Amino acid sequence: MAPGRAEVQVRPGVEDDLKALTDLYNHYVRETPITFDTDTFTPEERRPWLLSHPEDGPHRLRVATDADSQEILGYATSSPYRAKPAYGTSVETTVYVAPRAGGRGIGTLLYASLFEALAGEDLHRAYAGIAQPNAASVRLHERFDFRYVGTYREVGRKFGRYWDVAWYEKPL
Repeated sequence: MAPGRAEVQVRPGVEDDLKALTDLYNHYVRETPITFDTDTFTPEERRPWLLSHPEDGPHRLRVATDADSQEILGYATSSPYRAKPAYGTSVETTVYVAPRAGGRGIGTLLYASLFEALAGEDLHRAYAGIAQPNAASVRLHERFDFRYVGTYREVGRKFGRYWDVAWYEKPL
């Protein structure tokens, strides 16, 4: 490990993480088109999301923390792709990294941990929608063998403009 570079731990997300995870997500709601949510959340509003990602099963929440301070540096999830039963072997995955933690490999650590945790689950495919442009996210997903499958043009409107979402899939 390079001098001055804090060690990072990745673990399952827990209820005590709720405020920090909500704050991190709200940054992306307020400042970026990466999520198409347009209103920020309170931790209580976000609690059902956290509880829908237990420590086992196909829908996981992995959290990266600074080993010393325990500050949350990012998180990754696998969530239901769609609600209908036939989609049960598919998940949608996502990664959010704290702005001050970008470029440190946190997204890579999170996805490695997430896909390792999902290895024993009855899953067939993972999908990721990436609001465009987002070259860093495209690189991360391609590093984990996601392949581009198509783009929904101008599918979301935020900050007074329309955004495309490129879709990627990965066999599991």
